[in-house]
Amino acid sequence: MSPSAQQPQMNLAHTPDYRESYANSVQIRVSVWDFQLVFGLASSDAPDQITIRNHDAVFLSPQQAKALWNMLGQNLAQYEQAFGTLNLEPHGHNFPQGPVN
Repeated sequence: MSPSAQQPQMNLAHTPDYRESYANSVQIRVSVWDFQLVFGLASSDAPDQITIRNHDAVFLSPQQAKALWNMLGQNLAQYEQAFGTLNLEPHGHNFPQGPVN
């Protein structure tokens, strides 16, 4: 793209079926054609059992998956700069009891 090319104006709108949801579990499935992100809620009713209830799946082209990876990396770096390093290791040995919010 040449330096003088103007970026198009972007308008964002919600479709009638737009919704927001929370996920504390994400599974990634990959094929030659696309990436599938499966979002769910993980909870534990017993110390030795975890149940994941999947509620949404999003398919991305490999190009969109890479763009998402880049955007998440940039935003996570900014988050950690503002709030400190995120630790992925659990604090306790057992998964929390009941629903995870």
